[in-house]
Amino acid sequence: MFAVIKTGGKQYSVAAGDTITVMALEGAAGDKVSFGEVLFVETDGGAKVGAPLVAGASVTGEIAEQARSPKTLSFKKRRRQNSKRKRGHRQDLTIVRITGIEAGA
Repeated sequence: MFAVIKTGGKQYSVAAGDTITVMALEGAAGDKVSFGEVLFVETDGGAKVGAPLVAGASVTGEIAEQARSPKTLSFKKRRRQNSKRKRGHRQDLTIVRITGIEAGA
């Protein structure tokens, strides 16, 4: 059984036991989270495709840790102008362990 969920403006294909990295969610390590925006669910009995969401379906998970992405550098140089700029950025991320998929009605 697997599902396609939407969170943080992105779509993720998940199954029970998977670990995914998503944009920052509220909560600490060990907290339970639920994803209600389920776009597709595949079960042993068949598949349910949402239009746009599957009614009654949800995916539950547990926050494994709050992390940050590797540093991304933005370097701009204007040649012959003695001008340059270097900026760094680290995105806040949440690592979620999927515990279950509820197919709904």
